[in-house]
Amino acid sequence: MELRRKAGTGARIPTSSMADIAFLLIVFFMVTTIFKLEQGLPITLPRSVAGEKIPREKIAHVWIDRDGLISIDDLVISVLDIEPMVTVKMRENPALIISFNTDAMAPYKVVDESMERLKLANALRVSFTTMPEEG
Repeated sequence: MELRRKAGTGARIPTSSMADIAFLLIVFFMVTTIFKLEQGLPITLPRSVAGEKIPREKIAHVWIDRDGLISIDDLVISVLDIEPMVTVKMRENPALIISFNTDAMAPYKVVDESMERLKLANALRVSFTTMPEEG
């Protein structure tokens, strides 16, 4: 009996799952890569040494508490009353500065609507005041 050898048989690499392997490697590297967020420029803001005392007649205080109650110069009002009240105050004193004080837990919707009403009243000189940290 004569045995024949097959000529030209070599090692074949199956390429049918090559795309799956490449896709899994891409997903693995995307998931495990840590992207560095841009830190921006390091800026040290100057601290104030002394503040300027502004006369009380030139400031209107707007307070918003954590419940969303609005008070302008110790008078509790609604959001809709901000524009007419500030407009009258701006007519009396065109150099009026609005001191805007809000609680950290105040509803954002009320703060946003209040700011929009100040814009409608053309009160563009607004100071945002924060309470100093206790500790």
